[in-house]
Amino acid sequence: MPSHFHAVVWIDHSQARIFHLGLSGSDEITLHPQLATRHLHHKANAIGSGHAAPDKAFYGEVTKALADAGEILIIGPASAKTELASHIRASAPDVAKRIAAVEAADHPSDAEIVAYAKRHFKLPLPRVQAPG
Repeated sequence: MPSHFHAVVWIDHSQARIFHLGLSGSDEITLHPQLATRHLHHKANAIGSGHAAPDKAFYGEVTKALADAGEILIIGPASAKTELASHIRASAPDVAKRIAAVEAADHPSDAEIVAYAKRHFKLPLPRVQAPG
C-alpha cells in the first residue's frame, strides 16, 4: 500500500476503518476483532461494570496499521476511540505523539470519513464540476 502522511481511523467495538490520505488519493483497510463483541448486561448488586474489557489484540492490529502515518485522527461513536488512543499511548508512544485528535463521529460513510479527515488536516477537497 502506498504510504500517505495522514491517517484517519473510524472505530467501534466491531470494526476499524482506516484511511491513509494524501494529495494523490486515499487507501482503506478494514479490521475486525478476532472474537465477536457480545453485549453484556449489568445487573443490580452484581460485581463488574457490565462492559467488555478492551480488546488489546484488536487495538494492537489497528496500531500497527497506523504506524507509518505522520498525523492520525481517531473518530468513532462510543468508547472504542478513547480506548484505542489509550492503548496507543501505553504501547506505542512514538505513534501516540502523532495523534492529532480524538473526536466523536456517529456512523459516517467512507466518503464522509475521508471528507471529514481532509477538512481536519486542511487537505484539498476534490472539486465538483457543475453540469453543463
